[in-house]
Amino acid sequence: MKPELVVMAAGVGSRFGGLKQLEPVGPNDEKVMDYALYDAKRAGVERVVFVIRKALERDFHEQLGSRYSKWMEVAYAFQELEQLPQGFTLPAGRVKPWGTAHAILAAETKVKVPFLTINADDFYGRRAFATLTEFLARPTEGSANAYAMVAFQMANTLSEYGTVARGICEVEPGGLLRTVAEHAGLERHGEGVRELAEDGFCRRYSGREPVSMNFWGFRPSIFQHLQEHFARFLTARGRDLKAEFFIPTVVDTLIREGRATMRVLETPDRWFGVTYREDKSLVVTRLQELIRSGEYPQHLWS
Repeated sequence: MKPELVVMAAGVGSRFGGLKQLEPVGPNDEKVMDYALYDAKRAGVERVVFVIRKALERDFHEQLGSRYSKWMEVAYAFQELEQLPQGFTLPAGRVKPWGTAHAILAAETKVKVPFLTINADDFYGRRAFATLTEFLARPTEGSANAYAMVAFQMANTLSEYGTVARGICEVEPGGLLRTVAEHAGLERHGEGVRELAEDGFCRRYSGREPVSMNFWGFRPSIFQHLQEHFARFLTARGRDLKAEFFIPTVVDTLIREGRATMRVLETPDRWFGVTYREDKSLVVTRLQELIRSGEYPQHLWS
């Protein structure tokens, strides 16, 4: 079966100040997502599931989904705060989305085959899609719980306009993920990277460390794990109105418990996205460079 693509597009970019997914960045008003879908299509993906909020369905389809439906099958899954396991209720005052793991879980009824999952507003590059699609198309590594991720070098994922959070990975010699831990406050510093921790402690990195950018390759077995871990999360932190259910946390726990493996597929390419509004001009410039080099056509979907 050909892998499918799950696009997490339900979030509103608070630091950006609006729906980042709908910002034009290409020469013909293409969005960052257009380039991701184009790369997925040429890697062999023929079906995409967008995880969005129900209230955005009409606008999202008119502005984005309808253009992709000419090239691949398009489906929608809805991520809502009220989507909770039996026995749990929405805490009063909760307005923040439950997080990336909850977004993937929202697609459970729409996906029955191996799938890639990405952020809607991130540019990953052609090689990342080709490598991960190839992995998912191969027979499992002896287990239905054999997953993969694309890792970027930390220095290739930073913003010039503020700090970012990244999942820093520790990789075993054989290429399997050992741990992934979320670190915030990362910024470029000299020839390397520094982390400004809340406790005032400053950590330093070379910038070559592999980091997760939420580009994962899963098999349908992940949904049962997510159901179980979401219940755990809600029991422990459900009343914290700002707590989020992150996919790297689930992956890290599954690895430590010996219930899944995660192969790390590293890429030398630069990731880019619009984390802050000021990032947009840099994204536009980089896309123009890629078009001039022949990586993408001037008219992406013509």
